[in-house]
Amino acid sequence: MQNKTFVAVAVGLGLISLSACGSGDGKSSADSKTVTLVSHNSWAISKKVQRDFEKRSGYKLRVLKDGDAGQAVNKAILTKGNPQGDVFFGVDNSLLSRALDNGLFQPYTAKGLDKVGASYQLDKDKHRATPVDHGDICVNYDKAWFSEHKLTPPRTFADLVKPAYKNLLVTENAATSSPGLGFLLGSAAAYGDDGWQDYWKKLKANGVKVVDGWEQAYTQEFSGSTGGKEAGGDRPLVVSYASSPPAEVLYAKKRPSTAPTGVATATCFRQIEFAGLLGNAKNPEGAKAFLDFLISKEFQEDMPVNMYVYPVVQGAEVPAEFTEYGPAAENPETMAPEKIAANRDQWVKSWTSLVLK
Repeated sequence: MQNKTFVAVAVGLGLISLSACGSGDGKSSADSKTVTLVSHNSWAISKKVQRDFEKRSGYKLRVLKDGDAGQAVNKAILTKGNPQGDVFFGVDNSLLSRALDNGLFQPYTAKGLDKVGASYQLDKDKHRATPVDHGDICVNYDKAWFSEHKLTPPRTFADLVKPAYKNLLVTENAATSSPGLGFLLGSAAAYGDDGWQDYWKKLKANGVKVVDGWEQAYTQEFSGSTGGKEAGGDRPLVVSYASSPPAEVLYAKKRPSTAPTGVATATCFRQIEFAGLLGNAKNPEGAKAFLDFLISKEFQEDMPVNMYVYPVVQGAEVPAEFTEYGPAAENPETMAPEKIAANRDQWVKSWTSLVLK
């Protein structure tokens, strides 16, 4: 993994864990010319686009990355009285109610919100959370492994519990990882309130491996990723994103004719990510300017090749590679935010007892 190509894809896919990046210069948000963004490790932006924001707004952007999305949200809630920054990006629909119920954000209607698709505006009455992107959490598979073993890759949740796929899947901890939680919610949507636990019993019996976060699952355990091959990963199935295959293509040393990984299209759960103005932010005006910027066409079109997610702004274009190698799922599993809010914590508790003990 020690090469520039992998470093590039690592940034795009959220593989590199940094405590601070961007224009972090040691200044705090008390400096009214600096706006501090708190996010998960997957945050990435092109240098030119960041410079454009700084030039047009008059604010320097400082970025603090704080682990997986679940970890970052939990820490932001714990520090809300004295927040690390001014704006938070990376809370998704599976964790949104936790952030809102804990008063993490203060209301702000971002400029350009009228161009954001209505289906993404899950807090449209109070405007505490601004939609920024969407994507699909899905099982990815290593094409070469399945070809070599003359085995058809799984397509559905039901396929994953079949004996043919025993000891092949690695997923993330639903209690600590956003994609891990998304996969749990996808199974709950597919099998219902009464059926998902039985499904996970079968999945556990079929040898599913659980690790703390996406970085370990994808870059160390998964045999199909650039990092996984070099780390000796031996699991040809991993919970990741529908956009992971185009990432592998775009940042390969030599552009392949096809993506080395594929997606089990009937295992996808739709994820929407949001940003918000943190309560007690030291630079609320800078935070507002940055929230406006996040749903500008410039950022929305820059975002796919950096964070491998899809825009929420109408008319924003995505690279051709996304259409060819990683189109969004046509019929992903979804769940109403209020149902997630009502069940998430108990489901995670039950999942932990069932799968990890």
